[in-house]
Amino acid sequence: MPCHLATHPLLSHKITLLRNEVTQPHDFRRVLKEITFYLGYEATRDLKLSECTIRTPNNVEATGHRISENISFIPILRAGSGMTDGMLDLIPKASIHHIGMYRAKESLMPVQYYNKLPRGQVCDIAYILDPCIATSGTMTATISIVKKWGAKKIVVIAAIGAQKGVDEVLSKHPEVDIHIAAIDSVLSSEGMIIPGLGDAGDRQFCTPDYEDISELSPSKRQADHNHAAGSKKKGKK
Repeated sequence: MPCHLATHPLLSHKITLLRNEVTQPHDFRRVLKEITFYLGYEATRDLKLSECTIRTPNNVEATGHRISENISFIPILRAGSGMTDGMLDLIPKASIHHIGMYRAKESLMPVQYYNKLPRGQVCDIAYILDPCIATSGTMTATISIVKKWGAKKIVVIAAIGAQKGVDEVLSKHPEVDIHIAAIDSVLSSEGMIIPGLGDAGDRQFCTPDYEDISELSPSKRQADHNHAAGSKKKGKK
């Protein structure tokens, strides 16, 4: 089954904490990390092992097992960065690579702004991390990028998704496994999961929802500054 919907009562409890609008950013980050850990635990149950010999403190040799696959964690920036530590608690030696994507406000199409997938690196399993699968555009685009990079197997870990978005990912990438803690039935015209949990990036990092991204632009700020300075000079004449 390519979509694994968690049913554990602890995850249901923690998803409720994420949904709650009064949950503060520091608690949101902590709970998201915990949810990622539990989802990651299930998502890694099929990892391949190789035998090894160790020596115990009792001066006795014993046969043990080590993970034999090359594993990469790929959080989708920025919201996915809050899931990385939860996965590292499971596999500390995994490689970490980042892909930056944002969704255009009007078209809802994904736009890539950052990609640091190293050339030539062997990756047996790539775990793509993103708290939300809404329209699916960002996730399907990221999966395509990771496929082209050469990952042999791809697993998606998400806290929550819209049914339409999850179905779309599986339709375009049927070989990909999804591990998710909750699926909501409604996707709004603005591309928001309903009831959802809001913007996972804003909720983690306590950032506002700017209507006009140009307000953040250095060139826009400089233009405003020059205009204000010019107005002051005219006032002194």
